[in-house]
Parts: sequence; C-alpha cells; structure tokens
Amino acid sequence: MTINSRSATEFETAIRDLGAKSVHIGMVDPEGEFRDKLVSADKAIKLARDGYPFCEVLYFWDIAESTYRDGAFVDRPATLFADTVRAYPFAEDTALCLADFSGEFGRRSPRNVCLEQLARASDRGFDVLSAFEFEFFVFDETPETLKAKNYRDLTHFAQGNRTYSLQTSALYGDLLEGLEETMSVMGVKLDAIHTELGPGCFEAPLTYAKGIKAADDAFLFKNFARSYFARNELTVSFMSKLSPALSGQSGHLHLSLRDKAGNPVFADADAPGGLSATARHFIGGLLTLMPELLAMCSSTVNAYKRLVPGAWAPTSANWGVQNRTAAVRVINDSRDATRLEFRVPSADTNPYLALAMFIGAGLYGIDNAIEPPPHSAENFYASAPAPDAVFPRDLWDAAQRLKRSEKAREIFGDDFVDSFVESREVEFSHYQKQVSEWEIRRYLGVV
Repeated sequence: MTINSRSATEFETAIRDLGAKSVHIGMVDPEGEFRDKLVSADKAIKLARDGYPFCEVLYFWDIAESTYRDGAFVDRPATLFADTVRAYPFAEDTALCLADFSGEFGRRSPRNVCLEQLARASDRGFDVLSAFEFEFFVFDETPETLKAKNYRDLTHFAQGNRTYSLQTSALYGDLLEGLEETMSVMGVKLDAIHTELGPGCFEAPLTYAKGIKAADDAFLFKNFARSYFARNELTVSFMSKLSPALSGQSGHLHLSLRDKAGNPVFADADAPGGLSATARHFIGGLLTLMPELLAMCSSTVNAYKRLVPGAWAPTSANWGVQNRTAAVRVINDSRDATRLEFRVPSADTNPYLALAMFIGAGLYGIDNAIEPPPHSAENFYASAPAPDAVFPRDLWDAAQRLKRSEKAREIFGDDFVDSFVESREVEFSHYQKQVSEWEIRRYLGVV
C-alpha cells in the first residue's frame, strides 16, 4: 500500500500540535460505529505513515457482531486521515482520528462512497456544504438496568418535558451545556440544542460544514453523545421509532452547493421560488432516484416504522418550498442560506450514506437536466402520491430496489451496492424470525 507522505506529515503535525501522548483511532464501520483502538502518539504516527491493517470482519458481521460469512477474516489495508485529527474529549493529552479501509476492499465503505460523491461534485465545480440535525431520547437507565428490565417499561429522563421547554433547559442546563462542551472539544459545533416532542426528547442541529467534515461531525456526535450520556449514567437512543405512543426520531440533512468562488449555486432571485435551474435539477434527480436508493438513508428495520402515514415523516418522493410535510423542503429565507432539507432520514441513519445518496442523486439530476414536478404547499401526509414516488414499505423491499437499480450501480459502484445489500438482507432475515408482543396480544387465543 502506498501512503501519501504529505498526508503522513500532516498527520504527525496535527498530533504534535495537540500535544497528544495517545490517540484513539476510530475505524469507521459500516453501521456508523466508532471502532476504537487506543495507541501511543508515536504508534499512531507510524500507522499513518506505513498503513493501518484492520480485520475485514467489520464487513462480514451484523450489528450484533454475529458473522454471516465464513472466512479467515484477514487484515486489510486501511488509512488514517490527517484531516480528522481532533482532541479527545474525555482525557487530557489525547487525540482521536478516523480511519477506514482503502484500496479495492475499501470500495464498499460508506465513508469512501461519500468521499467519491464529494469528488464528483468538486469535478463539476461545486463545494458541498451540509449539516445534520438529530432528534434523540434520553433515558434514566444504564446498560445494566436496560437488561434487567428486558428493555421494556423504561424510565424516561425529564418526564415532564415539553417541546422547546424552558423548564427542561432550566432544570438540566448543566447536562446540556456539558454535551455541547464535549462536542466543542472535538470541533463539532452545535447550532442549537432544544427539547422536542415527548419525555426526555431533544434535538441537536449541527453547524454546517464543508465536504466530508459534515458527515464526520455527525458520526462523532452520535458516537460521543452515547458516551457522554453513559458517563452521566443515562442512555441516549437514536432509534427511528421507539413506541407507537412516541414520535419518530428524525435525522434531517441540510445541503447547499457553492461554486469555487463561494457563491451560492441554488439561489436565483429572479426565478420562481428563488431557485436556480441547478437547484431544480438537483431536486429532480433526488425525487427520481429517492425510492430506489431509499435503503441508503433508511438502513435499519426500525427506520420503516417511522416512514408510515401519521408518523410525521414522508412516505413518498415530493417537494415543496418551506413545506415541512415534504420529503425535500426548500429553505429560501435568504439568498446566501438557500438550501435543501432532506427530511426522509431518521436519527439512526448512517450519515455517510445519507449524504452520499443526497449528493449522488442530485448530481444525477444536474447531469441529466431533470425537471421536477411543480412544488406544492399541500399537506403531503394527507395526499395520494404518484405510484412511482411511493417508498418501499420495509427494509427488504428497499434493499431489493437498490440491488436492481442500474443508476445506483452506476453512481456508487457494484462493490458497494452488492456488499451493502447483502448486509441489509441479513438484517431483515433476523427480523423475519422474530415474533412481536403485538402479534401475541392480537392473535393468541383468537386465531
């Protein structure tokens, strides 16, 4: 494996500038988990120079770490990224960095797929600015109490919470400020933090960033939020849907394009809705490909429990200007901040895949000058969608649509599509074998 000497030098400089004596290397896994190894700073610098061998099993086991392929599980070459070096928030004199598989094996990596889409945008003269916003529930539980309760009848944190609640913020301000400080240490900036609908429910919109940093920030936010709350003997959940009685948890994604001079590409004050032709074509591509690429941004079984009528989430590909019921919402409050909000992803989304899907589909629309249907201010939750705009109803159907998609293979590559679809099929096969409490209560003694 050939290592870029400049990158290795930049890596060492970043580590030395932080005064780090040790480094947490976070291997980016396909489920969006930070797979951690703690090494000395000198060893991290050596690995950045010589390469980082890591076991391929990350791509041959499921989220529960049960392997679905037999094999020797050899080490594959991986790279430490100099531009991801940051201070580690829970210990002094310590840094963190991200790593990922490289070469042929790395073609299946969500982060690498995202990097490829960013490069495609750059080749067309665009810089991508984006930001995620995550909703999440906090529970007054630990791993031990979760298991003792069999994950049922959990105690919510801040049970009297209301949406945009001053009282919750006043009571638990120190906890929320601590979360913000933890993220700030890593250079992950929160645009805001506020309470949301439901007991112990919060929302944290991240500040926008350029390129891969936006997805890296989202990846770090979710992983280190789990650690932060655990250190405070609390549990945070980014599941899409925890209960029929609770709102779904979104992971909305905002995106804009700028040209290389820094000018906003999506804005045109003289056009309807203030949108440029480039913006319309970007939307056209996203709407066209959204149903067949859905598994990329909705990759868990649980995500599809949110994408149903009456759950405050889209169920088909549509768009509107300032329309919060749309799958794609145009925000055009000002020219410089004109952007698209992709409202389909849940909080459990893999940020690299959601962003890759957003960019890849949008560029497809630009390349082919795809005009979207007229935007609408209607309540899309209550309207009848066009048949070709309707989303797959579960993870299996979404995975099969992705597997058959020629456009997905053209944009993201066969290696990624085949590997990702296989992992989604495995995930759904585990789900099919389960019998839910609802089924037992509904059918036992009746059928």
